[in-house]
Amino acid sequence: MNRRRAGGHERQVLLLALLAPLPAVLIALALLWTARDAGELEWLLATCAIGVWLWGAVALKSRVAGSLQSISSLLGALRSGDFSVRGHRIHARDALGDALHEINGLAETLGSQRAGALEASALLAKVMAEIDVAVFAFDRAHRLKLVNRAGERLLSASGQPELGTVAGELGLAELLEGPTPRTVELNFAGGSGHWELRRTTFRLEGLPHELLVLADLRRALRQEERQAWHRIIKVMGHEINNSLAPIRSLAADLQDILRMPSPERPADFEQHLARGLAVIDRRSLALDRFMTSYARLAKLPLPHLVPVNVRAWLRRVVELEQRMRVRLGEGPELTLSADGDQLDQLLINLVRNGVDAALETSGSVEVSWRKLARQVEIVVMDEGPGVGETHNLFVPFFTTKPNGSGIGLVLSRQICEAHGGTLTLEARQDRPGAVARLVLPL
Repeated sequence: MNRRRAGGHERQVLLLALLAPLPAVLIALALLWTARDAGELEWLLATCAIGVWLWGAVALKSRVAGSLQSISSLLGALRSGDFSVRGHRIHARDALGDALHEINGLAETLGSQRAGALEASALLAKVMAEIDVAVFAFDRAHRLKLVNRAGERLLSASGQPELGTVAGELGLAELLEGPTPRTVELNFAGGSGHWELRRTTFRLEGLPHELLVLADLRRALRQEERQAWHRIIKVMGHEINNSLAPIRSLAADLQDILRMPSPERPADFEQHLARGLAVIDRRSLALDRFMTSYARLAKLPLPHLVPVNVRAWLRRVVELEQRMRVRLGEGPELTLSADGDQLDQLLINLVRNGVDAALETSGSVEVSWRKLARQVEIVVMDEGPGVGETHNLFVPFFTTKPNGSGIGLVLSRQICEAHGGTLTLEARQDRPGAVARLVLPL
């Protein structure tokens, strides 16, 4: 079909080349025919002119057709992926030279882009093969189109999964549904445990596909678990030693005194015994409070979700503080789905911390709230001395207060995260003091 079109174009060029000088040729022949003195020379010249005219028309058709065929050959090579071909006459100052120059530039650009694409594809294939994350790609019919080595190892029971296999046969159908990202528990021949699931869509050859990524959380969880146990043992060992060291010392002193004969005992023996027992009692109570606080952190129940009016909740907690008046700002009418008792405990801790700080500087405390898209932000600002080591504020049992337990902020963040929110504490920028920001989903 393309050849027929090309032949038609060539015939049109030849026809136009013949028709353009035809009126002049006809007039010249008519004049010669009617001229009385026209001789053989005039007719010979006329015949030569007609021959040149016909030869020029054929030459013009060949020149146009040849140029178009050269351009067609160059474009065909580009379409087939051969970017090494180049056209000549690119230095000629005519339309054909300009066209060939542009085609050569297009070939260089396409060649450079293909080289970059091949390098990027090679890098992507290398990364896909080496990363310790299982990657699967499925088409609209949930047929497997791509899998990396980690994915093959995960499904290693039946060897390498064949491309085109339906996700249900691979045990991955349920993972193509539901929210993302999320944590799932999987049990495959190549591994079992908790995995982070992420899913997204992309287009390949113009068709929509779905990308499934599974990241093994076992190693990270084990590392975090070891670090958590290390921190817990370090804190518990420190607190227990702080209580047991004086108890052990006093017990040894009292035993030494009791071993003495009655006449050799100090005169203030009973007072010394009473003071030692009182210290032992105080340290035992402190150790008991520490263990009770630790148990509170370990046994926080899951939240029981009920509708909670934000304004009423904040007003109720603010009115519980009796040491100073806490200002309550204005905000929109909002309702949370949360555990009211746990939210009370969370906000009481934040307000109490703010008041403790404000009392040191005779400052004030303000609680406000606002709506952020699908979230609500509660802000507790104080005019206290501010915060120092912000990276330790949420470490269990870390406290800057002489009689603090070090679990208030930790418990508050634990409650907040159980409700899907975030809690931060930082220094104020406008003046001395601290600001606690609690963000909860609506």
